Amino acid sequence: MATIDIQGILNGLQLEEKRVPKTKIVCTLGPASRSVEMVEKLLRAGMNVARFNFSHGSHEYHQETLNNLRTAMQNTGILCAVMLDTKGPEIRTGFLKDSKPIKLTKGQEITVTTDYSIKGDENTIAMSYKKLPIDLKPGNVILCSDGTISLTVLSCDPKAGTVTCRCENNATLGERKNVNLPGIVVDLPTLTEKDKEDILGWGVPNDIDIIALSFVRKGSDLVNVRQVLGPHAKRIKLMSKVENQEGVINFDDILRETDAFMVARGDLGMEIPVEKIFLAQKMMIYKCNLAGKPVVTATQMLESMIKSPRPTRAEATDVANAVLDGTDCVMLSGESAAGAYPELAVKIMARICIEAESSLDYDAIFKAMIRSAPLPMSPLESLASSAVRTANKAKASLIVVLTRGGTTARLVAKYRPESLLCQWWSHFCQ
Repeated sequence: MATIDIQGILNGLQLEEKRVPKTKIVCTLGPASRSVEMVEKLLRAGMNVARFNFSHGSHEYHQETLNNLRTAMQNTGILCAVMLDTKGPEIRTGFLKDSKPIKLTKGQEITVTTDYSIKGDENTIAMSYKKLPIDLKPGNVILCSDGTISLTVLSCDPKAGTVTCRCENNATLGERKNVNLPGIVVDLPTLTEKDKEDILGWGVPNDIDIIALSFVRKGSDLVNVRQVLGPHAKRIKLMSKVENQEGVINFDDILRETDAFMVARGDLGMEIPVEKIFLAQKMMIYKCNLAGKPVVTATQMLESMIKSPRPTRAEATDVANAVLDGTDCVMLSGESAAGAYPELAVKIMARICIEAESSLDYDAIFKAMIRSAPLPMSPLESLASSAVRTANKAKASLIVVLTRGGTTARLVAKYRPESLLCQWWSHFCQ
């Protein structure tokens, strides 16, 4: 639902510094971006949400980063939400003899053991999932090290705790590499003991805003997390990351329970065929839009900017297409956490979002949302949609929403107004 303006393609950005994207930008904070000075630059460049990736770093490390973020917010007067991204359950390869990487040859057979105390070599490697020989069957595929190593299962021996595989490509395997099992329903908890410690020991005391839950597979996972949060569940929003086929199958169930959603294309790209990732992305964004729940598009959006001052043409188009699809947020990972140009990456992402938003047909989007809205509408949703219709017709510059808990503002945002949206919480108005 975009309008193509040839003159708009030829013109440069006008009043660039005054234009602010409606699409929010999530930045992962890391070694390249955790100083007060750099965080201030990211805030001014357009960062709206700071992501703390608990797959790496200690509580002390993240606490220092958070303290720097809050100092930067105070210095700049710019607000920024705080997101804790859980490590989640994972399967990894084991340690190797003498800690030396091993070379695997296409066609060779290799034994995978669930005895994690064994140090691997060219003939045997360990993996951390105890039920591997029970859940796998001949013909299944094991992907290691971000999919760079593919193993086909030949046979399984549950008693011995081993799986015999054939290597499908020449590769080098290091220690403790990630493992994906495409299409396999694994018996692992969504919230590990480490995750609980990170949430209750760091997130809750620091009054965080969002928890991004890795590897959510069904709606009941979110119910369990809210039980862990207890009274804090009303305040902290849960964002679900679907990263395997089971989660895709149960997407509607997850969407009913979650507060927000992340299209995490990294691990999901290991679980489904690469040519179908765009379909999964569009389906998830579309359903989130209809439900009025915020959705983030993530992974490799400006990946080349980890080293380069300019994104590839494909990356720029990827960001723009996510906006055209209806994403509410776009996310930077390594680009902002460990890249050479974190501030520039945010600025370029913001400019791309502004241009993509300027081509949207807001009237067509509104009509499509109205056609898909459930009937009869609730009084609150009717009020919100009417406000957007009026603002669009009047070409209003701003919609101001007074709200107690944010529901009214979220319903207004659901109908994608062309105007900017300003939300005032009730305690500011008393």
